[in-house]
Amino acid sequence: MPQRMDPRMFAPCGMNCTVCYKHCYHKKPCLGCLYSDEGKPEHCRACKIKDCVREKGLSYCYQCAEYPCQRIKNLEKSYHKRYHASLMQNSRTVEAEGLEAFMQSQRQAFTCAKCGGVISLHDDECSECQEPKGK
Repeated sequence: MPQRMDPRMFAPCGMNCTVCYKHCYHKKPCLGCLYSDEGKPEHCRACKIKDCVREKGLSYCYQCAEYPCQRIKNLEKSYHKRYHASLMQNSRTVEAEGLEAFMQSQRQAFTCAKCGGVISLHDDECSECQEPKGK
């Protein structure tokens, strides 16, 4: 049975941290953007987007009057080019349909058909059986 995607793992920028390689592959997985820095790679610990949201008292970037700012645009461009993913579309979906519905769709999209593990967005491979997505 596939695991539930925890809505608390939705990052301010629009990333579902459950499908991040740092959450999928480590004995001490990263707990997501909004929690402690334990297990996070350096670029996540030093994230200016996370700091900005906190300073503004918001939960998500899409709630900001300046959205999408240049930082979000840069991250979007990177994710689109490297992973064929849109964090801005993720945010639009959460805003329109709600976080629970978004995470349910993520569960369907990122659950390994072979073993029920989580498929990492970053390498399209299952965290449990290492089966490539789509196999």
